[in-house]
Amino acid sequence: MADWITELRETIRFRARRLRAKRATRAEVDVLARTIYGEARGEPVRGMEAVAAVIMNRVRLAEAWDGYWWGRTVQEVCLKPWQFSCWNPGDPNRAKIQAADRDDPAFAACLRIACRALAGVLADPTHGATHYHAKGLEPAWARTRPHCAEIGNHRFYNNVG
Repeated sequence: MADWITELRETIRFRARRLRAKRATRAEVDVLARTIYGEARGEPVRGMEAVAAVIMNRVRLAEAWDGYWWGRTVQEVCLKPWQFSCWNPGDPNRAKIQAADRDDPAFAACLRIACRALAGVLADPTHGATHYHAKGLEPAWARTRPHCAEIGNHRFYNNVG
């Protein structure tokens, strides 16, 4: 393995520990939970955890690289235009995620998953993925790349630049 890869992994681990040490705000928990809900509420818990892991992987990568195009905080990553379709203007899920509350069992599960992810105790079933798509779709960026995990109705990728 190249030295720069080892160095990058160590940097990511260091900054991930620092990220876990930060206390999550209610806004971070809320936006993360609503994103999980909008993207994966029909999935088993493992599928919802996988979406949370992708978001946290993006945040960790941005921290390690001192910023990245998709943002460096949970809120920036989740709300970046056209990254998570549930936040897109006109997406039918947008009204659903904005109306979700703790009385909805799926949203309550998403809140629990978001809290675990932000506390740094959520395992990553995606093997470091930063991208995913529903199995029935094939976005241009995924056509030539092998997926690193398949969980529920999604394929996950960790080699997208």
